[in-house]
Amino acid sequence: MPSLKDLRNRIASVRATQKITKAMQMVAAAKLRRAQESAEAARPYAERMGAVLANLSTALEGRDDAPKLMVGTGRDAVHLLIVATAERGLCGGFNSSIARLARDHAQRLIADGMTVKILCVGKKGNDALKRQFGKQIFKVVDHKGVRQIAFANAQDVARIVLDMFEAGEFDVCSLFYSKFQSVISQVPTAQPLIPAMIPAAGGALAGAGGGAAAAYDYEPDETEILDELLPRNIAIQIFRALLENAASEQGARMSAMDNATRNAGEMIDKLTITYNRSRQAMITKELIEIISGAEAL
Repeated sequence: MPSLKDLRNRIASVRATQKITKAMQMVAAAKLRRAQESAEAARPYAERMGAVLANLSTALEGRDDAPKLMVGTGRDAVHLLIVATAERGLCGGFNSSIARLARDHAQRLIADGMTVKILCVGKKGNDALKRQFGKQIFKVVDHKGVRQIAFANAQDVARIVLDMFEAGEFDVCSLFYSKFQSVISQVPTAQPLIPAMIPAAGGALAGAGGGAAAAYDYEPDETEILDELLPRNIAIQIFRALLENAASEQGARMSAMDNATRNAGEMIDKLTITYNRSRQAMITKELIEIISGAEAL
């Protein structure tokens, strides 16, 4: 049985930990609001970009000159997985859930005879996958020194992907991240990136009154516009994923630190009860010894 001194030290240690987890919870709550606003602000732009691409793609259906970023290479042999996670831990199952989704996807592809390449955006994704897929991970993009994700960070990742695609190093690309829903709900998501995931064109650019979509004449032609928009769309989708991740990370950390703070409080209560019982038992024992000694005299 631990001594009273050991129990006091343990209680003091847990209280110090509780202060840290409470402070981390408050910091995450402060960061969450700004990250959530950024993620929600990026959604309409990304969705509108998809609607424009859907409208443009209808004019190129069945044509041989359609951009490869939109229709793919025609092969399905080499897959690139972009796994976006956080740079830090202490955020519950946020990082592990994304890594698990990417791991399951990679295992299915390898079982089907495909070649898998992994680009990790964030340290924790690399830490979770390198043991099993160390040979498949060819690059880790580190955003540890970045205080707030900017579009330039997404452009750097998009440039790596586009250079690899132009060099013929992969055929299909998928993006893995966590979509923010609420503080207690972050959804691991796998999004096809190349070929472009074009939403249904029906009603994509419909009029404000809910009528049929208008007919557009494009200058220059659709192919030239798509050659410009498709690479930009990749950067936009990656930027949106990074913003969703930033909000999800803070929400998960806030929830995890709240749980840790409450668990520390429960542990302090249990240790305090144990301490009081041990102290009472020692006092009782000392009184018995004093009384027994007095009676012996």
